[in-house]
Amino acid sequence: MTPELDRTRPVWRQVAEAITARIASGEYPLGTRVPSVVEMSAEFGIAASTAQKALAHLKSEGLIRAEVGLGSFVAKRPASEPSA
Repeated sequence: MTPELDRTRPVWRQVAEAITARIASGEYPLGTRVPSVVEMSAEFGIAASTAQKALAHLKSEGLIRAEVGLGSFVAKRPASEPSA
């Protein structure tokens, strides 16, 4: 099933948000592998470069860590959003 993406917003950000939500919900527990660039490209119907940008963002946020030759893994759960 391909999730619907809003083409009026940056697609890489929406993909990163979807992966972040999966980490927060426990669908991807700590230490488990997150989808690869190829898997994200197929699931979301996006270019590999877009998937790479989403993964780079998740890594910069500290949510995932990359291991060369193995993939990317959940490093921590996202902090709870402050209530407004």
